[in-house]
Amino acid sequence: MRIVEVEPQPDVFAAVMATGILSVAAANHHYLQISVAMAVLASLGLVVLVTLVIVTRRFAHWDLNDPDVTLRLFTFVVACTVLGVRLESQPVLVCALGAVALASWLVLIVLNARNMLASRWPELRDGAHGAWELASVGTCGLAIVATSVGRNTPARWCLAAAVSLWVAALCIYGLMTWLILWRAVAQRHNPVQEREVFAPDAWILMGGLVIATLAGAKIHSLAPAWLGGPVLVVTVATGVAATLWIPPLIYFCLQHIAARPGILRFAGAWWAFVFPLAMYSAASYALATEIGWQSLITVSLVFFWDALVAWLIVAGAGLLRVTRRRGASLSSVRTKSDAG
Repeated sequence: MRIVEVEPQPDVFAAVMATGILSVAAANHHYLQISVAMAVLASLGLVVLVTLVIVTRRFAHWDLNDPDVTLRLFTFVVACTVLGVRLESQPVLVCALGAVALASWLVLIVLNARNMLASRWPELRDGAHGAWELASVGTCGLAIVATSVGRNTPARWCLAAAVSLWVAALCIYGLMTWLILWRAVAQRHNPVQEREVFAPDAWILMGGLVIATLAGAKIHSLAPAWLGGPVLVVTVATGVAATLWIPPLIYFCLQHIAARPGILRFAGAWWAFVFPLAMYSAASYALATEIGWQSLITVSLVFFWDALVAWLIVAGAGLLRVTRRRGASLSSVRTKSDAG
């Protein structure tokens, strides 16, 4: 299988964002070897995937008038911001990754605003699914990077930027969640379409809130007293809401798997399942550190191991798929050569 035959999808960077936040969670619990390994994989993955997208020129085939395409492209923004969080001790790298993420975010926000305004609400409803929450996740990621810059530089505007991005992310999350739930209600009498709403990427419904919790904890650490109280209330509320999402997501995803066992085969969407688990670990740890709820450290540790196991399964399935495709490609080449 030649590299030009690879067809990366708009959400190809989901693997990087899942690996990067797992590195953060590992560092929190002092599993330094795991953390460094994941950080290296995420960094190399970002470089390789950017190169792959450029070399294959696959981006030329993406329909940038389709909101489903432009919203899934936010995986690139999230990947850059997550690596920025992991490399917080390196201000230059954080600023560089933050600048790339911000530039990409501005372009994608404009494209998505145009695409959504050009569509009718029923059209948006019928296309909405979990990956659409990536716009909120990417915006929260920028808020977290802004707090990192504010913590390591004398720039006073960083806190205002972080709060503004955080509020914007919560508003985006509310809009996308409304569209997804509206679709679920509208299609409740169609079992096939209803199950599509709760595909693996539905876990970003939880992930969107839990990264807002992490962003809130980071903002709270920089906020003055008059702002700290309201930020803490919203942060705890998003953490509770993220937790409440877990039981229904487990239920509906198990139903989806029971109805379509083939979904367990590797697909890029499964990285959207790994990411929220690792993010829940990171957010729980940050909240425990910020407000002193030590029981959350245990919760964070449990979710870290869950996320690591999920990462190993998804990564293993992906490697197995690549190996099989390469074997099939080589077999095809040999067959043609023998025939010739």
